[in-house]
Amino acid sequence: MLSHDAFAANTKKVAAKSSQKNTQSKAADVHYLEWQEVQSFIAEMQAQHQFPLDQLQHIFDNARYMESAVQLVKPAPPGKPKNWKAYRARFVENGRIAAGVTFWERNQETLQRAERQFSVPAGIIVGLIGVETIFGKNTGSFRALDALTTLAFSYPETPNRETRSQFFKNELSQLLLFARDNKLDVFSIKSSYAGAIGLAQFMPSSLRQHAVDFDTDGKIDLRESEADAIGSVANYLAKHGWQKDLPFAFPATLLDQDPASLSLKDALNRGLKSSFYIDDLKLLVSTADDKAPRNLKYGLIDLQNGDDPTEYWLATENFFAITKYNRSYFYAMSVIDLGNVIALARTK
Repeated sequence: MLSHDAFAANTKKVAAKSSQKNTQSKAADVHYLEWQEVQSFIAEMQAQHQFPLDQLQHIFDNARYMESAVQLVKPAPPGKPKNWKAYRARFVENGRIAAGVTFWERNQETLQRAERQFSVPAGIIVGLIGVETIFGKNTGSFRALDALTTLAFSYPETPNRETRSQFFKNELSQLLLFARDNKLDVFSIKSSYAGAIGLAQFMPSSLRQHAVDFDTDGKIDLRESEADAIGSVANYLAKHGWQKDLPFAFPATLLDQDPASLSLKDALNRGLKSSFYIDDLKLLVSTADDKAPRNLKYGLIDLQNGDDPTEYWLATENFFAITKYNRSYFYAMSVIDLGNVIALARTK
């Protein structure tokens, strides 16, 4: 007779096996080539990009439904308030810092060349690759074709389902074009659950538009070439508004003590851009940092800290260039902080 703990453990194993069987059964029942929506997509790829019909039929006959991608892309349920300090601690931690120092030392000349060519500091490039994949450790184990096909045609029922499905259809077409243009087996390309590829986690559209052959070996490879990843990140940021020698952000102190005031809400909701001079915000916030140029425009951003006080910052266009990579203030600040901490660790 099983003990209570053993019985519970055994029950979990049985439930897990049952769930896995159900998922495998569902995946086996999905035959994308038979779907009318997929047939329409194939016809578009033929008409717009001259893809051979038999090649597309073979691809979608072998594309697999990925239930895990569907679950992972679902929005997180409402829960605890956002917490910047907890978010930062996930990325600015000892293992990632040590790996960053090694990566920087190994690629010092390449990083210097990228900084000269694109004006993006090495610390930002290193910080971004570190946040994205721990310098190539976590690049994703999904077949990109399966992940993107699933999210293009089997996106979960959410209010923005139509918009997101169209986004992933476009990324799927870009993946097919990238594989064809670079003579790659599309089934060999691995990605995250959302289809992001390589050390820099570029979506296929970014891969085609912004990735560069920075090691000059005649091919673009963000999966294996650290040099290509470095150059591509720098090129992406340069193309999205990065300005040479522009600072990133300065801490600000809230003067209007009512966080629900309309003027504060308006200042915080101007989008991912710089809209104000410091003097425009003098009734709302101030900054004690005398290095903050008064002739620059800033955006006011907030970093919520759960039950602790919210942090406020004056962010420049370079900060917002990072948010074009990921539309999160937490993300952009983590990239900056991780790069700074790694740079400091290199001097010790």
